[in-house]
Amino acid sequence: MSYQSSSRQSWRLGYDSAVKAIRAQLEHAPSNTPIRLAKATSNLFRGRSASKVTGLDVTSFARVLDVDSAARTAEVGGMTTYEDLVAATLPYGLMPLCVPQLRTITLGGAVTGLGIESASFRSGTPHESVLEMDILTGTGEVLTVTGDSQDPRRELFYTFPNSYGSLGYALRLKIELEPTRPFVHISHLRFDSAEELTAAMKALVASRIFNDSPIDFLDGVVFSPTEQYLTVGTMVGELPEGRSASDYTGMAIYYRSIQTHKDDYLTINDYLWRWDTDWFWCSRAFGAQIPTVRALWPKSKLRSDVYWKLIAINRKYRIAEKLDALRGKPPREPVVQDIEIPVDHLPEFLDFFHAEIGIEPIWLCPLQQRDPDARWPLYEFDPDELYVNVGFWSTVPLATGEKPEDGKKNRIIEHEVTKMGGRKSLYSTAFYNEDEFWSIYGGQDYEQVKRKYDPDGRFLGLYEKVVGEQ
Repeated sequence: MSYQSSSRQSWRLGYDSAVKAIRAQLEHAPSNTPIRLAKATSNLFRGRSASKVTGLDVTSFARVLDVDSAARTAEVGGMTTYEDLVAATLPYGLMPLCVPQLRTITLGGAVTGLGIESASFRSGTPHESVLEMDILTGTGEVLTVTGDSQDPRRELFYTFPNSYGSLGYALRLKIELEPTRPFVHISHLRFDSAEELTAAMKALVASRIFNDSPIDFLDGVVFSPTEQYLTVGTMVGELPEGRSASDYTGMAIYYRSIQTHKDDYLTINDYLWRWDTDWFWCSRAFGAQIPTVRALWPKSKLRSDVYWKLIAINRKYRIAEKLDALRGKPPREPVVQDIEIPVDHLPEFLDFFHAEIGIEPIWLCPLQQRDPDARWPLYEFDPDELYVNVGFWSTVPLATGEKPEDGKKNRIIEHEVTKMGGRKSLYSTAFYNEDEFWSIYGGQDYEQVKRKYDPDGRFLGLYEKVVGEQ
């Protein structure tokens, strides 16, 4: 069964034509300018160099090519958003094994970066369910790579995750899918301390069972040192008699429901996008959680890409900074990060974070490598270890004389995370020196693969891209 009514050969012909066109774009691009993708949306929170770049038009790769419901696989263009991917697979009762929280994250972006969600404790991260990729390399070739031991290019397959486009761009990905059910029953479990929450998280991940039902999803929210929740989700076929599915796409706000509902039901679609409506809780920065403002805010505009556009406007005109200066308020440093640490360090990290940073709420998401025998060198986990993603996204006031660009708070966080045997995602600001960076993010492996597949440096290097440009 195919997502498109046309034959497999038809989509292949159109795809091959798009590949030919993008190869021509790269071939004719000036050799002395960095290559980027010309994308309409972005989920990166780090700066980019103002120097001249060549943007590749990748709109032809923003579509689902095929869904094979019998094999539970999908062929997907690399620039396809998860919103479009989920819309294509759910009618078949299928979904990707890991669906990142925001609608406009692209499949290629989640694989070359790092995606995560509440299924990650059992399914890992998006790159772990990729079966095959077509990657546009710096030589102008488009190479099909797999993780098969007989694939002569398998080092590119395994080094591509967390390379952020510095080794090439995924034009097509073949991914695994898993069955869904129409609804998700969620239970919000409150804990008074990080130690209690951590113990419960470890037990739930180990058993995979809650109230005699399988655990399909698990994440958490910390509102304060004494108010913390784990949310357990189980897919179900129907709603209990007298119950209806909640709707958090309008006036009701999902993260606030965690504090007031012991359990809840959502459709599978609404569960997957439960965080997108309010960008977790970040919509409050725009007044979107004030009831009178929210009532006037178009429902269709309560979504993460709209808030991102508002952020972009503020970055350009520095509206918030100018208003703070007029009010005599101190400058603020953006602290927008996701970090991963071994689960046993979670209480220690949260104690540090409450004392030194003070941002609340905080998102928690357990994750474990899906295949214990795989090695992903640029974001290497101990396959026997359970990790916890800790997400925090806000700004903090600075002391007199401190400057946001110095990244004082972010540097403190980096130091603590490294000390605890963790690392952080590179979608946002990073301040590592080069030696420390490569010691964490697979420097030796990266250098060898970079030299082989982008010998002329058509794409910016990973360190230059995620640290040097800021």
